Amino acid sequence: MIVTARAARLVERNVLVYRHIWMILFSGFFEPVFYLFSIGIGIGHLVGEVEGVPYRAFVAPALMASSAMNGATLESTMNIFHKLKYAKIYDAVLATPVQVGDVALGEIVWCLMRGALYGFGFMVVMTAMGLIESPWGVLALPAAVLIGFAFAATGMAVTTYVRSWADFELVQLVLVPLFLFSATFFPLSAYATPMQAVVQCTPLYHGVALIRALTTGAVSFGLLWHVAYLLAMGAIGLMITSRRLARLLLQ
Repeated sequence: MIVTARAARLVERNVLVYRHIWMILFSGFFEPVFYLFSIGIGIGHLVGEVEGVPYRAFVAPALMASSAMNGATLESTMNIFHKLKYAKIYDAVLATPVQVGDVALGEIVWCLMRGALYGFGFMVVMTAMGLIESPWGVLALPAAVLIGFAFAATGMAVTTYVRSWADFELVQLVLVPLFLFSATFFPLSAYATPMQAVVQCTPLYHGVALIRALTTGAVSFGLLWHVAYLLAMGAIGLMITSRRLARLLLQ
């Protein structure tokens, strides 16, 4: 994904805005951290090992993937909706040489940056707690960026169809089951066979499996499937976002 100079102006604008309200950036970061302490460590003493690693080391990468998802989704849904429907920021932006495609790309890049920031913060916590058990763990941060891209692009695409704030209840209706049932707290083998197929179709599962393999050292060529899934998800989301914004802003 190549960021154009005009798209970079959107990113720069967001940086300048959040410089004064930077605490909002961390609003969705703490929930996965609290889950790590309460479930990963608290219940982890009772569970022991899962798939050959301590339970806290099993849960931590899944929560890092969830953290990246939270950051990207929070920014690409409600915040984008406010800019699009109420602040009318993009109407003003399009009065400049910036085009609709630049708006879509710039905002998605900013959203994935927020997801990457959450992922980085969570990775710092994992490192401090000794939960990264493989040198491959250094690639967990690029994996979090990829997760952020997939959910940022998809979240923004969904937002272009949202009619009111009440519609975001449906977004939460999707995100909560994703968080709980993407092999986050249990290995895939713990699910019934039909459910395993369902779980493997969900986007967060691919992010969880990717980061978990990197931090635990279970690296194989099969990880490329997870990368391809997330890349395709992000590319499709970016394409839909560009088309929908053109329809909404240029009509």
